Amino acid sequence: MTPGGALAAALGGLYRQSWRFFVLNAALSALVLPIVLAGLWAPTAWLLLAAAGPLAAALMHCAVIDAVTGELRLADALAGLRLHWRRGLLLGTVLALGALAALQAIAFYASRGVLVLAVVGAYLAAMFAIFQLVLWPLAVFEFELPIRQVAADALRSLLRRPLQAFVLGVALLAVNLAGLAAAVVPFLTLTIAYSFLAAAHFALPPTTLEGHDRWRR
Repeated sequence: MTPGGALAAALGGLYRQSWRFFVLNAALSALVLPIVLAGLWAPTAWLLLAAAGPLAAALMHCAVIDAVTGELRLADALAGLRLHWRRGLLLGTVLALGALAALQAIAFYASRGVLVLAVVGAYLAAMFAIFQLVLWPLAVFEFELPIRQVAADALRSLLRRPLQAFVLGVALLAVNLAGLAAAVVPFLTLTIAYSFLAAAHFALPPTTLEGHDRWRR
């Protein structure tokens, strides 16, 4: 799906399932926000963001189900947590380590006036973030496959549509920044879930409903 199509489809899904995604977005924010604030004083605290991985995977599980079936139950979040908590913890750990490494590298080179390397670090950090938009939905959708194979599939998908993935990443960054600017409340309650929905619509291959009851174990 194109970035515009993914954004529009995500808006429809958020409207249909607004109270469910409100609850899930708020739960994830309640875990992540204290860690992010602590990291402003001690950046190594951001490593604790790995603990949010299972809950983020449960939210992505719900986004994938809505994207594929158009239906969602709040109980699907618990099913997603049971199915994906290990994979979510792994992906959350990789994400936290990558984000901390990028921040430290950019700050290190910028403070020493080596702006070229700081820009390179920022570029690599952006590519890493955009890769997550493809990786997380596929990690949930293809949960029966080894994570290395899923990561390879995600990389191939990204390389086929790098510009479209970049456009989607910029659009979602703008949405979340707008949510933060609007008294923070939309970011804490809606825009993260919206981003997950858009990523799911963008990354998932064309599929049918057949066999997807396996997600509701």
